[in-house]
Amino acid sequence: MTPAATLAAAQAAATGPGFLSPTGVEIAFVLVGLATLGAALVTVSTRQLVHAALWLVVALGGIAVEYLLLTAEFIAWVQVLIYLGSVVVLLLFGLMLTKAPIGRSPDADSGNRWIALGVAVVAAVALVWVVVDAFRTTWIDLDGPVQGSTKVSGEILFQHWVLPFEALSVLLLAALIGAIVLSRRTDPAEDADASDKGQR
Repeated sequence: MTPAATLAAAQAAATGPGFLSPTGVEIAFVLVGLATLGAALVTVSTRQLVHAALWLVVALGGIAVEYLLLTAEFIAWVQVLIYLGSVVVLLLFGLMLTKAPIGRSPDADSGNRWIALGVAVVAAVALVWVVVDAFRTTWIDLDGPVQGSTKVSGEILFQHWVLPFEALSVLLLAALIGAIVLSRRTDPAEDADASDKGQR
């Protein structure tokens, strides 16, 4: 190897990865991200509640694929099992049990679309700025060893994030108990009708 080639290799190693030579995984990451963003926009813009729930499945599934592309397979499967397998099913059951309209619903638009769009843009810019500022010099070697494995995620979760994890579990338990209490609450008029029917 000539001295010039050695110098060029050393400079390339010093500068690290570049944006002008993306790999296939990085291209797939960008394409899946764009598809996920499109599904999320359709989710919040459609006036059909069932369609919004189904597009939410696409958006959450795209996020799971992004986790897989980042070699975080444990987080990807948690995304699939909890969000796709539980949250979306819960939303669909809620739509069916509350007799929500299946077709277009004019009530789905509150009239604050421009305010909501402004808040969403501000939140997106703030989130992107925070992430870029925090991980500006951090690179993930997608061809290297798995970084988001169950072992690594478990060690980080239960060594550094035990208190927030337990607080979140208590919050979810409180929400579950509140939902049970609200679902069992009946209207006094319905109680009176039921007692009249029982007396007859």
